[in-house]
Order: sequence, then structure tokens, then C-alpha cells
Amino acid sequence: MKNYIVLHGSFGSKDGNWFPWLREKLENKNKEVAVPQMPVGVGNQNFDNWSKEFGKLKINENTIIIAHSIAPVFVCKYLIINKIKVKKLIFVCGFNNYLGINEEYDNVNKSMYFDNLEDVKQYADEIICFYSDNDPYVRYEVEKDFADTVATKQVLIPNGGHINSESGYDTLEDIVSYL
Repeated sequence: MKNYIVLHGSFGSKDGNWFPWLREKLENKNKEVAVPQMPVGVGNQNFDNWSKEFGKLKINENTIIIAHSIAPVFVCKYLIINKIKVKKLIFVCGFNNYLGINEEYDNVNKSMYFDNLEDVKQYADEIICFYSDNDPYVRYEVEKDFADTVATKQVLIPNGGHINSESGYDTLEDIVSYL
């Protein structure tokens, strides 16, 4: 049976953005959903701490992972290092090797970055990347490069910002047909 994991980004919350809406939508269809609260903040958020939390979840070839912002590159790195295959990855505003948001974000994000990003294709049957053309945090070219590297399908949301609550996204209907 399929199970779902929804993962927030840097300084984020499992209760933020469109995550509660998506959880409810999936649970209403009797789907098994995990929306963990990952460690956040300088000194807490890093690849090792996130890996410890993520490793507590049920992750296998029937898992669909939906991840936002820094979480997509974390998921890629985690799956590759641990050689775990999943059914599908849905990434929203994913990026890799990008510094320049601000000092705090750069600090917590840099441990997530890695080379050989394209290797994640061996660990998922399908990878869908959503991104926008006016993200205030991550340049369009960086998100597009991430999608070009990993995606089997790309979805551009014009004027979508960071596709979060701040950009008006407490729901994300565009994602439903890919679940």
C-alpha cells in the first residue's frame, strides 16, 4: 500500500503552507500520511539531524515523498546515500548548491547540498518538479536547473513565488493530479 511523506523546508513547520491541507486531503482518502516536524534553526537544522528524524519514517518502494524548498535536495541526498528506492518524488521549489538567500538560510542549507544530484533518478520511478518564475528566495535559473537535472516532469507555476503561504498557497491544487 502506498504511503506519503510531506516534508517542509528551512525554518519551516509541518503545520505551515499547504502541508495541513494536503495531509487532510490524503487522509480523507484513507491514505497513510506522515508530516514530520524536522529540526529547524541554526545549530539544529543540518543533514545529519534531518537524517535521524527522516530515518524514523516508513520509506520503501511504495512511498511517495512530497518535499518543499530545501527538503527536495535533502531527500535526494538521503535516498542516494542510503540506497532507498521510492515510488515517486514530488518536489516544490527545489534547489541545490545555492547560497545567497541570507546568512542564516545559507548556514542551515549548505549541509544539504551535494554533487551527483542526477543519481537520484535511480531511486524513484517518477520525479515531478514544481517551481515558479518569481521565487523571492531562490533564483528561477537555480530551480529550473534542479528540475532539469532530476525531473521526469516539470510544472511551472507563473508568478507562484516560493509556492508557500506567503505567496498565497495554503492549498496546492496543481499537485493533486500527480499524487
